[in-house]
Parts: sequence; structure tokens; C-alpha cells
Amino acid sequence: MHGGVRRPSLRSTAAGVFSLVAIAATGLVSGPAAGEPSAGPCALPRTDAHHSLGLDTWNAAYPKPERTLDAVMLFLSFPDSAPPHSTETIAADYFPDTSEFFERASYGRFTLRAHPRHGWLRMPRPSTAYAIQRDWAADRRAAYLRDALAVADPVVDFSRYDIVYLVADPEAPGVDSDATKVVNLRTPLRADGTDIDRVVTLFERHPPDRNVLAHETGHVFDLPDLYNRPVDGKGDWDTHVGDWDVMGSQFALAPEPFGWHKWKLGWLGAHQVRCVREPQLVTLQPLAAENGAPAAPGPRLAVVRTGPDRVLAFEARGAFGNDRGTCTEGVLVYRVRGGTESGAGPVEVVDAHPLTEACRDRSVYPPLADAPLAEGESLTVAEEGVRVEVLHRTAAGGWTVRITP
Repeated sequence: MHGGVRRPSLRSTAAGVFSLVAIAATGLVSGPAAGEPSAGPCALPRTDAHHSLGLDTWNAAYPKPERTLDAVMLFLSFPDSAPPHSTETIAADYFPDTSEFFERASYGRFTLRAHPRHGWLRMPRPSTAYAIQRDWAADRRAAYLRDALAVADPVVDFSRYDIVYLVADPEAPGVDSDATKVVNLRTPLRADGTDIDRVVTLFERHPPDRNVLAHETGHVFDLPDLYNRPVDGKGDWDTHVGDWDVMGSQFALAPEPFGWHKWKLGWLGAHQVRCVREPQLVTLQPLAAENGAPAAPGPRLAVVRTGPDRVLAFEARGAFGNDRGTCTEGVLVYRVRGGTESGAGPVEVVDAHPLTEACRDRSVYPPLADAPLAEGESLTVAEEGVRVEVLHRTAAGGWTVRITP
């Protein structure tokens, strides 16, 4: 999320240089296109929608996680509270776990290298002065970022880093864990000759929510929120994708990024994506891998184009790697809409078992916990007129399916 979902149950440039017009992540304008290898007829075009899941081009306003990226982590305290925890303790809440998550998800193609700047940096105002909350007033948020960058700039060379994490003392009275988010800037902050286009602001409790930093870092790479935010803030947040991607829920049992996300990020190549335009047998290799292992030969994603800005996607999910906590395995089917905004349902999992549910004691949304098709099962997705049959599992662990558009 661009704010953590809660359920019940960036030397000497000086502060005056910081030109700041901060907005929530929904407001960053699209950057210039960057060419991608030919993605074929099943690749949706990138649109002006925020965090569009179109992937024919890359939005160069965002760093692409196909190499090592360096992230600085800064720790902020306030005059109205003495931090009870060391910054070493707080840093260990997030690393190396977050780096390991991305190492596995990217099949070793991406390394997130964390650089905690240990020691608390004291903010000039009490924590309560910033009125920190989920739907944060723009002027208070701007003041927070301006003050944070001013206290950090004398001791941090921002030109060395690709990502900035600002971590607030979780015990300060004015800190609201629900305000964790990525803040995008129409006018970048400027420090050490570097434009700072976005900042990850962390207000998490200690210990924090599982995978919360992986979720927020996903936004830094132009991935959308996949949860459903109820209009009144009440009701279920997880009806779109349930447990099936970290961008849906940081609490997910199976947080491995969707194959479509991996294709967008460059972790799956065109040779690992099968574009299905006529009845076809496909053996899908499991999406998740252990310990950043290279992706096995063969497709991990099958796609049927169903409209100008939409596809139906198929992938195999198993209980290992980032998905080791899942309670069901099989072939997952989901819709992708390239023109749909972050948070408005750009991905929707198709429930192959709409009358049942699973893992009520652990799942964020039990009705979708058993969404995948098991061996021997079939499904016709009526809206798209596409049928998928799971024929058998191979000795090597692949799932052979027949897809009929």
C-alpha cells in the first residue's frame, strides 16, 4: 500500500534548497518511456494510469530492479520521545529479510543493498507537530520531509543511493503506523546534486508487519496497490487478490509477486511467457523459487489477450520460496487491466472454487485462499470465454494445462 493496511483481528545544500510539493503516490505524472524487448501481442500497453500494469514500455521515472540498487535507511527521533530501541534493532526488523524476499522473487536478478545510517537523527519539532496519519495533510507531510532531509543532509551523501527510507521512532507519541507509505514528489527534493523523486516513509511498530517494506519498495518499482480499499474504510480490503501477491497484502500467505509483475520488472523474459491465441498445451513451471535460484527453463506465465487493455493470466503456485506459507497449490488464474489505477483493482484473481474457502485461521481472505486449480480440475472463465484444464503435474514439478481461448 502507499500506507500500511491495518485490520482488526534522501550535505551542504541546506534546507532552503529543498523545493517541495509532495503528493501521495496517486499523483506522480508518467515519466518518459524506456524501450523494452519485444513483448509480443499479449503485452498490454502502458497507460497514464498511476502504476499502470501495461508493460510494453518502462516508466523511466522509476528505477528498474534488474541490477543492484542501493538504499539508505535513516532513523528519525523527536524532542518529545527518547527512542527505547537502538537503530540496529530497528534496521534488523527489515533487513536482510526484505533483500532476501527480492532475491528470491527476481531469481537472483535483483539485489537490494541496504545501508543503514546508524544513530538517531533528531527532528526539530515534536512528533505530534506533524499530525502524522494515513490520509496525511499535504502541508504537514511536506514539513516532515523538509525537516527530515535537512537533518540528514549534513551527514548523508544522497548521490550514492537509489532509494531513501525514512524510519521514525515507532514509540514517539505522534507516530501513526497507518501512515507508512511512499511519497512521490512533483518537484523533486535536491541534495548532493541528486534529485530525490520519492521517499519511503516508515512509521511501523516494532516489530513491524511482515513484508511491509517489500510492499512499499514494490511501489518504488512502479507496482500498484492490489487491495480493495473500502469507501468508508470499513469492510474487507483483500477481495481482489487475497493472499496471492505482496502488493495485495503484506500479511499474505503467498506473497510472491504475480508473474505479470515479474514480466513488467524484467525478472521473466519473453521466452518464459507464453502468449496463447489458439488452443494450446503449456507446461507451467512454478512461479516461486528457493534462495534466489535462476528461473528454470520453460514458461512460468501464460497469457490470453482478452481486450485492448486486459488479459487473462495463468501461473503455477507452490508451497516454497516466498510462497512457502500458502495453504493451497495449483494453477492460479487472474485478470490484469493495464488502464486501471493503483488501488482500483488492476488485478483480480479468479476463484476456481467460489463455494469454498481455506485457511480461515491464517488467510487474509479465506474465500480466495483456495482459488488455484488442482490437478484434474478445469474452469471456464465465462466473462472472457476462456477454458483452462489442469491435466497433470510433471515429475519435475511443472503443471501441464490446456488453455482454450
